Amino acid sequence: MDRPAPETFATKTDAEVWLTRKEAEILDDEWIDPDAGKITLGEYGRAWIEERPNLRPRTVELYGYLLRAHLVSTFGEKALSEIKDPQVRRWRKKLLDAGVSEVTVAKAYRLLKAVLTTAVDDQLIKRNPCRIKGAGQERSPERPVLTVAEVYRLADAIEPRYRALVLLATFGGLRWGELAGLQRRDVDLGAGTVRVERQLMQITGQGLVFTEPKSAAGKRTVVIPDLIVEDLRAHVKDFTQDGDKGLIFAGPDDGPLRNTNFNRRVWAQALRDADLPKIHFHDLRHTGNTLAANAGASIRELMERMGHSSTRAAMIYQHSTHERQREVARKLDGLARGALGRRSGTQRARKPDEAE
Repeated sequence: MDRPAPETFATKTDAEVWLTRKEAEILDDEWIDPDAGKITLGEYGRAWIEERPNLRPRTVELYGYLLRAHLVSTFGEKALSEIKDPQVRRWRKKLLDAGVSEVTVAKAYRLLKAVLTTAVDDQLIKRNPCRIKGAGQERSPERPVLTVAEVYRLADAIEPRYRALVLLATFGGLRWGELAGLQRRDVDLGAGTVRVERQLMQITGQGLVFTEPKSAAGKRTVVIPDLIVEDLRAHVKDFTQDGDKGLIFAGPDDGPLRNTNFNRRVWAQALRDADLPKIHFHDLRHTGNTLAANAGASIRELMERMGHSSTRAAMIYQHSTHERQREVARKLDGLARGALGRRSGTQRARKPDEAE
């Protein structure tokens, strides 16, 4: 099928050069049909999400939100072939200037880049205009870490039904969904272990849904400190649903926990009663992982405990604290003193020039 050139040429030579280049692109399988890229970003983005059957429900929900809230307003009606580098740069800056968090902007940028990368693979566009170095990297602010005393102050202040929830979130390092999905058969208090097999998540349009953990590594068995076993034992006796599949943590109506209700009705009041700043429930997991790192857990051990398949998240908890640095210095001091003590008095007395 014949196709007209996108423009006229000043000379016959210019036209022949253009035609030669297009013929070479066709022979090299690099020619892009100009009409193929006329599909809009909104339409292609929605199809892109639907065509990924292995996405977790929460990921589908997140992508749908980012597409609706941050991509469609600028690119929704724009053809894929019309999206260029400067437009992407201006879009990103506009979001940041509007006060959208850097984390959310990074997520939206990564989604846009992923969608357009697929468009390149589908030969709808020739190159991906998302080329801002570092724009997809999240630079989350450092999360607060509670002391052990503050954790117990919170556990004492919160309603008794949720005391064990606070302690297990901290000293077991479990996520909210993992805690909400725990069943009697998953907890072995004699062995001091908790097995994570599923999550219970609130999905828009679906309600509460049992899902797989975030990754294959999310299915794990966590050994808990003896310190909290009796609290868990008392909780199971007083508040847990009946049966092997009974939920360990249930609400006052004996139904499953809902994150939004818990945050509104329970969590905020408990923080006030414990005289603690406004923190997220997830910060308890962060606190527990930090405590585990300070207790000497290796990166591999942290990965297994946290349920991560990569080292990136575990590395966060390997940062040095001032007290840990002092501990290292004390150990180095002891090693050095021990080594010096094994040297003879003559060796210690020798001057540097005599040792040469």
